[in-house]
Amino acid sequence: MIGRAWRKLQPQRNRGQQAEALARDFLQRAGLKFVAANVRGGGGEIDLIMRDQTTLVFVEVRLRGNQHFASASESVTQSKQRKLIRAAQHYLQREHLSDKVACRFDVVALQTLSSEQHPEWIKNAFGAA
Repeated sequence: MIGRAWRKLQPQRNRGQQAEALARDFLQRAGLKFVAANVRGGGGEIDLIMRDQTTLVFVEVRLRGNQHFASASESVTQSKQRKLIRAAQHYLQREHLSDKVACRFDVVALQTLSSEQHPEWIKNAFGAA
Protein backbone atom coordinates (compact mmCIF):
# COMPACT_ATOMS: atom_id res chain seq x y z
CA MET A 1 0.00 0.00 0.00
CA ILE A 2 2.78 2.46 0.88
CA GLY A 3 4.52 1.77 -2.44
CA ARG A 4 1.38 2.67 -4.37
CA ALA A 5 0.92 5.92 -2.45
CA TRP A 6 4.58 6.83 -3.03
CA ARG A 7 4.27 6.23 -6.78
CA LYS A 8 1.24 8.54 -6.88
CA LEU A 9 3.22 11.31 -5.18
CA GLN A 10 6.26 11.02 -7.44
CA PRO A 11 4.72 12.78 -10.49
CA GLN A 12 3.60 15.67 -8.25
CA ARG A 13 7.05 15.90 -6.67
CA ASN A 14 8.69 15.94 -10.11
CA ARG A 15 6.29 18.67 -11.26
CA GLY A 16 7.14 20.68 -8.16
CA GLN A 17 10.87 20.33 -8.81
CA GLN A 18 10.37 21.39 -12.43
CA ALA A 19 8.34 24.42 -11.33
CA GLU A 20 11.04 25.40 -8.83
CA ALA A 21 13.73 25.07 -11.51
CA LEU A 22 11.74 27.31 -13.88
CA ALA A 23 11.17 29.87 -11.11
CA ARG A 24 14.87 29.80 -10.19
CA ASP A 25 15.92 30.38 -13.80
CA PHE A 26 13.37 33.20 -14.15
CA LEU A 27 14.60 34.93 -10.97
CA GLN A 28 18.27 34.52 -11.93
CA ARG A 29 17.55 36.12 -15.32
CA ALA A 30 15.96 38.99 -13.36
CA GLY A 31 19.24 39.47 -11.48
CA LEU A 32 18.69 37.57 -8.22
CA LYS A 33 21.39 35.24 -6.94
CA PHE A 34 20.61 31.67 -5.87
CA VAL A 35 21.28 30.83 -2.22
CA ALA A 36 19.44 27.57 -1.44
CA ALA A 37 16.48 25.36 -2.37
CA ASN A 38 14.04 23.22 -0.40
CA VAL A 39 15.15 24.45 3.00
CA ARG A 40 13.26 22.75 5.81
CA GLY A 41 12.88 23.88 9.37
CA GLY A 42 10.46 25.38 11.83
CA GLY A 43 7.65 23.16 10.59
CA GLY A 44 7.78 24.34 6.99
CA GLU A 45 9.78 24.35 3.79
CA ILE A 46 11.08 27.24 1.74
CA ASP A 47 11.13 26.46 -1.97
CA LEU A 48 13.89 28.91 -2.89
CA ILE A 49 16.10 31.36 -1.09
CA MET A 50 17.56 34.04 -3.33
CA ARG A 51 19.49 37.25 -2.80
CA ASP A 52 18.30 40.50 -4.39
CA GLN A 53 21.30 42.81 -3.85
CA THR A 54 21.38 43.08 -0.03
CA THR A 55 17.94 41.53 0.60
CA LEU A 56 17.41 37.84 1.33
CA VAL A 57 14.32 36.67 -0.55
CA PHE A 58 12.26 33.67 0.58
CA VAL A 59 10.34 32.42 -2.46
CA GLU A 60 7.21 30.30 -2.54
CA VAL A 61 6.73 28.69 -5.95
CA ARG A 62 3.18 27.81 -6.96
CA LEU A 63 2.14 25.73 -9.97
CA ARG A 64 -1.53 25.78 -10.66
CA GLY A 65 -2.99 24.83 -14.01
CA ASN A 66 -6.62 24.90 -12.90
CA GLN A 67 -7.65 28.32 -11.60
CA HIS A 68 -11.26 27.32 -10.98
CA PHE A 69 -11.00 27.82 -7.20
CA ALA A 70 -8.02 30.17 -6.90
CA SER A 71 -5.04 31.36 -8.88
CA ALA A 72 -1.58 30.14 -7.97
CA SER A 73 -0.79 33.33 -6.09
CA GLU A 74 -4.13 33.29 -4.23
CA SER A 75 -3.43 29.75 -3.04
CA VAL A 76 -0.77 30.98 -0.56
CA THR A 77 -3.11 30.98 2.42
CA GLN A 78 -2.63 32.62 5.82
CA SER A 79 -1.71 29.20 7.22
CA LYS A 80 0.92 28.67 4.50
CA GLN A 81 2.28 32.17 5.12
CA ARG A 82 2.71 31.42 8.85
CA LYS A 83 4.60 28.20 8.02
CA LEU A 84 6.88 30.04 5.60
CA ILE A 85 7.56 32.78 8.14
CA ARG A 86 8.45 30.21 10.82
CA ALA A 87 10.71 28.35 8.38
CA ALA A 88 12.43 31.62 7.41
CA GLN A 89 12.93 32.57 11.07
CA HIS A 90 14.43 29.14 11.71
CA TYR A 91 16.79 29.53 8.74
CA LEU A 92 17.87 33.02 9.83
CA GLN A 93 18.59 31.82 13.37
CA ARG A 94 20.46 28.73 12.16
CA GLU A 95 22.62 30.85 9.83
CA HIS A 96 23.11 33.61 12.46
CA LEU A 97 21.50 36.19 10.17
CA SER A 98 18.50 37.23 12.27
CA ASP A 99 19.53 40.87 12.74
CA LYS A 100 22.01 41.14 9.90
CA VAL A 101 20.00 41.07 6.69
CA ALA A 102 16.84 42.55 5.23
CA CYS A 103 14.29 39.93 4.13
CA ARG A 104 11.14 39.67 2.07
CA PHE A 105 8.71 36.98 0.94
CA ASP A 106 7.96 36.64 -2.78
CA VAL A 107 5.63 34.33 -4.68
CA VAL A 108 6.37 33.07 -8.17
CA ALA A 109 3.22 31.65 -9.73
CA LEU A 110 3.37 29.39 -12.78
CA GLN A 111 0.41 28.21 -14.81
CA THR A 112 2.32 25.56 -16.80
CA LEU A 113 5.72 23.88 -16.87
CA SER A 114 6.65 25.64 -20.11
CA SER A 115 9.80 27.72 -20.19
CA GLU A 116 7.97 29.95 -22.72
CA GLN A 117 5.58 31.40 -20.15
CA HIS A 118 6.01 34.60 -18.19
CA PRO A 119 5.55 33.74 -14.51
CA GLU A 120 3.63 35.99 -12.17
CA TRP A 121 6.18 37.39 -9.72
CA ILE A 122 4.76 39.01 -6.63
CA LYS A 123 7.49 40.83 -4.75
CA ASN A 124 6.93 41.31 -1.03
CA ALA A 125 3.75 39.22 -1.27
CA PHE A 126 3.30 39.14 2.50
CA GLY A 127 5.21 40.18 5.59
CA ALA A 128 6.30 38.78 8.92
CA ALA A 129 4.52 41.37 11.06
